[in-house]
Amino acid sequence: MEAKTVVLLVPLVAILALVYAYLRAAWVKRQDPGNERMQLIGGWIADGAMAFLKREYRFLVWFVIAVAVLLGVSNYFVSEDTTALITLSFVLGALCSALAGYFGMKTATGANTRTASAARTGLNDALKVAFAGGSVMGLSVVGLALLGLGALFLLYTSMNPESLTQEKVMMLVLNNLSGFSLGASSIALFARVGGGIYTKAADVGADLVGKVEAGIPEDHPLNPATIADNVGDNVGDVAGMGADLFESYVGAMISAMILGVAWVQGLSAINPGLGLNAVYLPMVIALIGIISSIVGFFFVRVEEGGNPQAGLNRGTFVAGALMLIATVFAIKAMIPAGGVEVKDIITGEVNTHQWWGVVLAVVGGLISGIAVGMITEYYTATFKNPVQTIVDAAKTGPATTIIQGIAVGMNSTTFPVLVIGAAILIAYAFAGLYGIALAGVGMLSTLAIQLATDAYGPIADNAGGVAEMSRLGRDIRARTDKLDAVGNTTAAIGKGFAIGSAALTALALTAAYITKMGGKVEMDAANPYVLVGLLIGCMLPFRFSAMAMVAVGKAAQDMIQEVRRQFREIPELKPALLAAEKAESEEREPTEEEQKIIRAADGKAEYAHCVDIATAAAIKKMVAPGLMALLVPLLVGIYSPHMLGGLLVGVTISGVCLAIFQANAGGAWDNSKKQVKEQGHKVYGEAYDAMHKATVTGDTVGDPFKDTSGPSLNILIKLISVVAMILAPIFYAIHFG
Repeated sequence: MEAKTVVLLVPLVAILALVYAYLRAAWVKRQDPGNERMQLIGGWIADGAMAFLKREYRFLVWFVIAVAVLLGVSNYFVSEDTTALITLSFVLGALCSALAGYFGMKTATGANTRTASAARTGLNDALKVAFAGGSVMGLSVVGLALLGLGALFLLYTSMNPESLTQEKVMMLVLNNLSGFSLGASSIALFARVGGGIYTKAADVGADLVGKVEAGIPEDHPLNPATIADNVGDNVGDVAGMGADLFESYVGAMISAMILGVAWVQGLSAINPGLGLNAVYLPMVIALIGIISSIVGFFFVRVEEGGNPQAGLNRGTFVAGALMLIATVFAIKAMIPAGGVEVKDIITGEVNTHQWWGVVLAVVGGLISGIAVGMITEYYTATFKNPVQTIVDAAKTGPATTIIQGIAVGMNSTTFPVLVIGAAILIAYAFAGLYGIALAGVGMLSTLAIQLATDAYGPIADNAGGVAEMSRLGRDIRARTDKLDAVGNTTAAIGKGFAIGSAALTALALTAAYITKMGGKVEMDAANPYVLVGLLIGCMLPFRFSAMAMVAVGKAAQDMIQEVRRQFREIPELKPALLAAEKAESEEREPTEEEQKIIRAADGKAEYAHCVDIATAAAIKKMVAPGLMALLVPLLVGIYSPHMLGGLLVGVTISGVCLAIFQANAGGAWDNSKKQVKEQGHKVYGEAYDAMHKATVTGDTVGDPFKDTSGPSLNILIKLISVVAMILAPIFYAIHFG
């Protein structure tokens, strides 16, 4: 089967995804936004989120222009293996990533009040709205990624018709196309780091002063940092996560297409018309994944009193099953029976690969992604043993809570690493380096529904904040809390999924770097250049995490001081705080007299000041980590391409383990706090207050782990690998030309 006609369908399916995203967004917009107060609060959140995004994008415009000029000039004058068209790819990749974040967050900030409003009628109604809002993010990411990639591929191959018959010209096309991945990676890093700094500065300030010091509930309208906290959920876990996985999705496909060139000669020997099927296959798998995800959306539902997690899992599993079945038929049609002889770029050996080996590589990637998600769920979900051990540790104070959370996070690295390792070995054994790249494509194939499930989390979290600030009552807040607890788990699963995909994508990009260097890069650890590169690579995730955490800590200090100032200087807040604290400590609704006092403080908290503090800190502090990720591979590659090869391996190994540890420790701390709060005085009696404060402290420590440094690491390892792959022709010209 020749796949050229199938590839023509790629832009059409991408447009289908975007049209369906529009329909889902329109449906969300038609839902009841709630009463006047709910709409007012939702407006504050939406305005804050979009204001941050606009400021961030204004900075990134200048960054994109500067990098585009340098990229075009350097490739035009130094390398013969790329052209200035790489600049077009870079700009379009950045634009598509930014648009996906904008569309997703625009809908998410409208879905929060509608989810809270739907919670007044039932749990399933609220789940439907929250998930529909999240699905816009998922569909926007895959639609824009595949549309941009497919359109550029068709454009470049039409400009270079020899690429359809000559491997060298096809590699030129793919080198130019790889700029799309760099554009996506650049936006992803700044979006993830900036969003993470923003959300955790607000969250830490709101938690420490509001819940621990003042004793008022989370998201209480008296807390000046509440709006900034809710804004942060969107800029960090909607726009940030979307940009992150957009980049993984694109990077996995491009690296697989580059490694697929090694199959051209073997396929052409069987049938000249099949020569480029291995190059086309990654986009075909992505196409199948989009359609499977859309079908899976219809299976997400939950009965009143049921478990929302089960409803979300059902849709994911249906999409995965459909994708597997369709992919088997697609690969069987595109890779001929009898085997294909392929030369391994690293070992130099010629191996014969069967079509079913390619299937195993893709299936292994998808199953490993689901497995990493399930393992993550176990380590971070409420009422599972790991979280229970943290709850038990909270009985003896914050110190033991933190110690146990760190232990849970460290333990949680074992099985994900083994699962990812198994996927790599299976893929390599049956399909070589190309198989590893396809495993990453397989893991990300159902990204539309995976990301929809993940983006659901911050919408549910925001819905809880709107319910609390609108005083909808404990029953409604209980429903939104149930959605939110599941949202914490889906967010943790999404982070685990992103880290797993990052590991496979980074390895595939490293293989693509070696391929572009003509196999001349030494990867033996006995080589001192390679060894030093390994050490530097292992160090970078720790340095990067420290920079992100320091940024959160400094911004949080400013936030804490601002919240304390308002509590101290705004006279209406003091009596209202006492009334709210008394009602919360007695686990009851405020009395009529207390409500009168609390209402007198309505609108007195200066939310905008806290939003400004978080925004300014995020924009300022995201620059240094971003530049480090871009400059280190450039400088190391100029010095030694062998050292850069070692660096790519070191940063992947260290980054994956550290990212899993931080994401899962933070998720477990967060849900231990929620479990203690849910069980309350009825289970823990007089020990409840101390346990709640201990778990809030643990959650505060875990906040930058799970939402800033941890999830940013998977972008770090991919961005460094992408930069190395993009600049490989230049490094080759410098060292071997």
